[in-house]
Amino acid sequence: MSQSHAPALSRRRFLVRVAGGAMLALTGADLWSLIRGAGAEPAKDGLMTRVTRPQLLETPVEDFTSWITPNERFFVRSHFGPPPADALHNWRLHVEGDVARSLTLSLADLQALEEVTVPAVVQCSGNGRAFFTPKVPGAQWEKGAVGNARWTGVRLADVLKRAGVGPRARHLQLLGADRPVLPTVPLFTRSIPLEKAMHPATLLAYRMNGDPLPLLHGAPLRVIVPGWAGDACVKWLTHLTLREHEADGFYMQTAYRMPIKPVMPGAVVKPSDMVPVEDMVVQSLIARPTDGAALGGGVILVEGVAWTGEAEIVRVDVSVDGGKMWSEAELIGDQAPYAWRLWRYRWREARPGAYTVMSRAADSRGHVQPMAMTWNPSGYLWNAVDHVNVRVTG
Repeated sequence: MSQSHAPALSRRRFLVRVAGGAMLALTGADLWSLIRGAGAEPAKDGLMTRVTRPQLLETPVEDFTSWITPNERFFVRSHFGPPPADALHNWRLHVEGDVARSLTLSLADLQALEEVTVPAVVQCSGNGRAFFTPKVPGAQWEKGAVGNARWTGVRLADVLKRAGVGPRARHLQLLGADRPVLPTVPLFTRSIPLEKAMHPATLLAYRMNGDPLPLLHGAPLRVIVPGWAGDACVKWLTHLTLREHEADGFYMQTAYRMPIKPVMPGAVVKPSDMVPVEDMVVQSLIARPTDGAALGGGVILVEGVAWTGEAEIVRVDVSVDGGKMWSEAELIGDQAPYAWRLWRYRWREARPGAYTVMSRAADSRGHVQPMAMTWNPSGYLWNAVDHVNVRVTG
């Protein structure tokens, strides 16, 4: 069978084979199918389908012209899909491990604590994976596995303080109600350092943009870890376990890890030379004009969004000549820690011709988007300077 006609292999099927010890049984067509993902077919709600089962849905980049991403336009990511309704019927949150007292809490128990709202970007670690060369396995996200929402809930620290943090606790293990199809596939278990768990911005969220948290986004409860990549924002949360060490298992010790130092494209990296994905990196996207657009002359509005991890966006520059000359864009709209900034640039006196328009963000830590991205074996944290090719017609 040729590569171009290979049947799609989902990430779930891939993990089933890995967990079952059958990695060597992957055919070339299987691997190519996994690498290229499910293409970019529109879903019914206008999002782009990257994988069908479980649903991995990407937001079209032209939607990124508002400070808040509506729930129905927010990208969708999980490893196994939502748990069945009966698994959530008698939902409770269990707090255990190295604690003074174990807790079993209902949603009403949580809502009795002080409620807070934090605007924050959530982004899949693999956003931009499609642009790495050589290609790497996984969902071939382009630019839209990201969004900015108002998350409402209670501080994770308030719940942990109620349980009483034990003397050996250094990490908080997170587990949700979603389960793989086969028992040979590992659970999606992650952990975050205790310091980040106790940060006042880290939430147990039950509302998204003022509405009850949708099922696809983790209802009834998910973790929001502002400034960090979305793999830490576990959905359908049921268990918090304080422990001395990082979580065990595939999704902590193998997946979601980055090389300590740059590696050659295609290199195999030893586990001892990898660390967990944590902070997001500085990034900007051009929402309009879109790639391939034909534009009228005169003044052309270039606009988009920019965000970073545990810092603030301080500048966005735009180039209309492929990176030779740069001009500062205007930062506009609302501003809040962990949220993205809207920006715009007025391209004046645009004359007929073909152009490469670029955007480049900088943050308060002095980090600037690079012109080229360093390759890593899982395709995480792509943040090369964004660009679109356009034609001015008159």
